[in-house]
Amino acid sequence: MLFSKRLLLASAAVFAACAVTGAQAEVLRDQWCKDVHIRFFVGGAEGDGFGTIVYNGAKQAQHDTGAQVDFVFSGWSSEKMVQQLREAVASAPDGIAMMGHPGPDSIMPLAEEASKAGILMMYQNVDVPTVRAKFGGGYVGANLAPQGEALGNEAVRKFGLGSGDKAIVIADWSQENRVIRELGTVKALEAAGLTVIKLTTTPEMAGDPNLAIPVVSAGLLANPDVKLIAYPGGQMLGNAPTYMEAAGKKPGEIINIGFDTSPQIVDAFAKDWVQLTSDQQPFLQGYVPILSLCQQKVYGLGAMNVDTGAGFVNKDNIGAVADLAIEGLR
Repeated sequence: MLFSKRLLLASAAVFAACAVTGAQAEVLRDQWCKDVHIRFFVGGAEGDGFGTIVYNGAKQAQHDTGAQVDFVFSGWSSEKMVQQLREAVASAPDGIAMMGHPGPDSIMPLAEEASKAGILMMYQNVDVPTVRAKFGGGYVGANLAPQGEALGNEAVRKFGLGSGDKAIVIADWSQENRVIRELGTVKALEAAGLTVIKLTTTPEMAGDPNLAIPVVSAGLLANPDVKLIAYPGGQMLGNAPTYMEAAGKKPGEIINIGFDTSPQIVDAFAKDWVQLTSDQQPFLQGYVPILSLCQQKVYGLGAMNVDTGAGFVNKDNIGAVADLAIEGLR
């Protein structure tokens, strides 16, 4: 009994010491990144469904670290991103968090300039591994090819699809670096025996998904026996009810799948317009790049690499993320 009491007293002392140390650490470096200036690429336009969640994550990181952050909105235009990156490097911030959509050929020379100028780089949403291998930087986002393939495989399994079935996969097929994920979905569907029809979008359709109504309608008119449509992002997936109604389809008549969550997607699940999505946690794609740039600059830590792919959301588990999605956090 005496040994037990001594052990308890010793444990209590250790716990108290840890509590004091924890309390001290809490205020050890308040606003610890306040002298670090960062340019952060949100990707979309202001108010964009997916971009808003990325922005919210970045704003939270700005608040938590105290970093000075300039936010860059690009309307998902790769050309605009390249020009804005050129301007960002010229402004000589401490770090840049860049969307990888323009691809390695466009980003490589600017990453080289940034490296020579001592500007730290992070990349989010779309990876540029050859750029990172040469000039450094981490990647925060889903592992795109496996994520896309996993979505296709899950759709085949969950909805009993197979040989003889038709599916539409939508993407901007002209931009190789942006369709890695969708190509993974095509690969999985075709491996299961489905016939896949590819419909082409433009970057503008990500900003205004209503622009894709004629594309989707024409695709369904030409292929009336399509069983599934896979969309390239949360903006278009959230707009699935509009596409289906324009084509004269009822809820559940066509399986609509894609990526991300949003208030629109939550509502579409509730009304059976959307059946499956792969969550890539865009909040983390906003938060972690800023956190990593701050840690690199202030503490000399290495760049962070985070796979934000979080698995699947369907009608059975949408309730677990619905409130957070409506709040703009998932």
